[in-house]
Amino acid sequence: MTAYRFIEPLDVLYLRGNHLFGEDSALGRVVMPPWPTVFAGALRSRMLVDAGTEPSAYAEGRMPSEPYATVLGTPARPGTFALGAVLLARRNGDRLERFYPLPADVQLFELSKASEAQGGQWEKGQDGTLEIHRLQPARLDAALVCSGATAKLPVLCRAEAGKPASGYLLTEEGWRRYLVGDALAPAHFVKRNELWTLEGRLGIALEIAERRTKKSALYTTETVALRPGVGFLVGVSGVDDALLPADGLLRLGGDGRAAAVAAAPQPTALEPDWARIRQTGAFRIVLLSPGLFPGGWRLPGLDADGRWRCQGATARLVCAAVGRAEVISGWDVATKRPKPAQRFVPTGAVYWLEEFEGDIAALRKLAKDGLWGLNDDNHDPQRRAEGFNRFAVANA
Repeated sequence: MTAYRFIEPLDVLYLRGNHLFGEDSALGRVVMPPWPTVFAGALRSRMLVDAGTEPSAYAEGRMPSEPYATVLGTPARPGTFALGAVLLARRNGDRLERFYPLPADVQLFELSKASEAQGGQWEKGQDGTLEIHRLQPARLDAALVCSGATAKLPVLCRAEAGKPASGYLLTEEGWRRYLVGDALAPAHFVKRNELWTLEGRLGIALEIAERRTKKSALYTTETVALRPGVGFLVGVSGVDDALLPADGLLRLGGDGRAAAVAAAPQPTALEPDWARIRQTGAFRIVLLSPGLFPGGWRLPGLDADGRWRCQGATARLVCAAVGRAEVISGWDVATKRPKPAQRFVPTGAVYWLEEFEGDIAALRKLAKDGLWGLNDDNHDPQRRAEGFNRFAVANA
């Protein structure tokens, strides 16, 4: 059973990644939406405090009482706590409206028109209408040679001139339609500035030993200011609902800015047409959180022949749309040292699979548990607890 919490920041958030500031006065950029580690750390730290254990004491090996000890585990071996997908959400009356990351196979363009006043140059349409295109797997002509590792490549076919549009998320209805393969309309997308804005903050580095400011060490960093009523919907499994904080505050992101936490109702499940997957054997895997895969961009469980093996079921990987790899690290409070830097597949990556064979229940179970345990080097209990490798299944 998965318990849900709505986390609503009360201040701007510092959500930095692994990028250094660089030169003096350089800008520190945010990672938004943030990595799932932000929420796993905030919730588990609050649970420790609720159990009467200081985080510093936990790092030194002093365990909380049961049942918290079983849920949180030890600094070396996580317990049953497992973070699910983290989604932006907005209060809409008595319900929470969810927003989903844009999958890599959905390409948006801002409609343009010729302007005689500007000598026929292209400009953005005044109504801000979006043109929606989908990448489709296609085999290239046999005479063409490329470095693609799959039988097909994601191809975009379009004729109209326009400017690529970025900064959009899918609405709940848009995500439902995407999962079953229905057509999308402009109304199914929301611009990120309707959910949050970026604000700059000026700071100066400190000399810790001398307790004074450091000379010539000004810096500027971006912060995230969420719109009123906007927060994060977080699902957690392996935890009794009564053990998760249901009210009060959390320390969230850099500087531990305050965020209110509240119990959230079980959201409506949005799923693909499983019967169609059984019939056609074709489906897509869409990452809902960063993917830490031992084979780089390749799905864990993929053999040398391109056959994907999933707990007794199999399918053939025929195509993939994957963004540029990024790097995540972090600070390990228990060992007081940085976590190993790891390359990850960004959220929204899409994998097309065909020729599914086996029990569809195995695929459905994997969608609940995440892409873990599919081969010998696909085990990382800490990162699994932190919410990596979460995905959804969609119809092809």
